[in-house]
Amino acid sequence: MSRIRGFIKKAFTPVTIMLIPHSNCKLFNFKIPSVGIVFSVAMWIVGTLYVLSVGVNAVEYRLMKNKLNYYSGQFVELKATMTGLQRAESEFGRLFSLGTKEKILEDVHPSDSGSIDIEALREQIKNTVQTVTEIKDYLRQQKDIYLATPKGWPVTGKITSPYGRRENPVNGEDEFHSGIDISVEPGTPVHATADGVVNFSGWAGGSGNLVGIEHGFGYSTFYAHNQTIAVRVGQRVKRGDTVAYSGSTGNSTGPHCHYEIWKDGRYVNPKQFVEGRS
Repeated sequence: MSRIRGFIKKAFTPVTIMLIPHSNCKLFNFKIPSVGIVFSVAMWIVGTLYVLSVGVNAVEYRLMKNKLNYYSGQFVELKATMTGLQRAESEFGRLFSLGTKEKILEDVHPSDSGSIDIEALREQIKNTVQTVTEIKDYLRQQKDIYLATPKGWPVTGKITSPYGRRENPVNGEDEFHSGIDISVEPGTPVHATADGVVNFSGWAGGSGNLVGIEHGFGYSTFYAHNQTIAVRVGQRVKRGDTVAYSGSTGNSTGPHCHYEIWKDGRYVNPKQFVEGRS
């Protein structure tokens, strides 16, 4: 308690402040409690910070206002440009709807003569349309090639006999295996690996129930030893469509799908196609 009293006493102990003028006038002095000096300094600091914050806010406000004015000007300019383009588009549409060069030129207003070169514009439009058409044709062709290229597995299973030379599992003779054998359960759906048209659907001797699909761009695929066939000759199929159900018909030692890919009339290794590296 005595400490608090001592602190209060010191806080209110008067301090004499003396003002000495440069002239020979009388000196000024006045007393102020110590706590008053501390309070005055604190208020000066608060006031200084407030003035600084107001100044910073004013600068930020000016910057934001300048940005807003800039973007508003850009928006107005862009809107005016869009309006001009819309008017030009409307005028061009009206002119080109006249059909012939003579009618178009006759209908051009005098004010347009100095700024619109109809012939140059027609040539530019012609070139642009031709370029766009070429791009569309190229993309369409690339899409057709992609859809016609075999991709993925006809069935999900284990390869029991790869492409290449092997010992025939039926007669034990050395032979060239022109496809891959994928072991699956009987009745497993067999899927087309590319878009195309069925060119064979039926019995094919040692291949059993066989489905052949012509895809275009030199590609053909074959699916052999099926239990049943789900498509007919001439039918269009897409990648992923079920074309048959696996079995063990023909020269086969167990249920599987024999899968072949032909390119330009010659068989190729299906491995790169099922692995997506075609």
